[in-house]
Amino acid sequence: MRFSHPFIEEVIAKKGEEVDIIIGIIMSPQYSPIIMSGYTKELKAAVDKLKNKKVKLAIATDWHLKPFFLQALAERVHQALDTFPPTIKETVPVLFSAHSMPKRVIDKEPDYINDLKETAAKTAKLLKLSKKQWLFCYQSAGHTPEEWLKPDFEDIMPELKAKGQTHVLIAPVQFLADHLEILYDVGIAAKEQAEKNGITFARTESLNTSPLFIKALANVVEETIKNKAI
Repeated sequence: MRFSHPFIEEVIAKKGEEVDIIIGIIMSPQYSPIIMSGYTKELKAAVDKLKNKKVKLAIATDWHLKPFFLQALAERVHQALDTFPPTIKETVPVLFSAHSMPKRVIDKEPDYINDLKETAAKTAKLLKLSKKQWLFCYQSAGHTPEEWLKPDFEDIMPELKAKGQTHVLIAPVQFLADHLEILYDVGIAAKEQAEKNGITFARTESLNTSPLFIKALANVVEETIKNKAI
């Protein structure tokens, strides 16, 4: 990791002398050269410090449409929908979410947001959700005066209430494991926003160590090796 143990440089220094190939996978399926550049720079810098000058480095970039990844997301949504009463589970709104960003950042790199929306759309298609049952939204917007991307989860709750909806399911498509933006921003803050509008809230379980997700990562490694001709 960049900001906590185990740091990228620590791991590379410990393992890099023992291997021939290092594959870097940024734990964000949707790749942004601007947002994720810090990870690639630190990884390259750490490899450059190795005494082992024969080690080859390859970094995977975008993998937001890998079949196993989409299947893993769809599986989590399906599991969550199965917890609702049978009479409503086919009409429960599914909100695919991603971390909001300042609009000025995304204006420079619209492809990143398009990839997030594409992940949501492909997952919805796998689940055979109707166009009326799902939508894409943002969460975890910063508390700064500049414009952040919309719609935010909080903005959507009054709209669902006005339509007579009584339940909602939020399914993050960017975050892969339990951490602050899942456990607090979704599990606590978003839940409070829904309940404030009289809506019963649920979220999908994070991918964490889902077998399908692990298969997706393995596939990313295999294709990176192949595409980089290592």
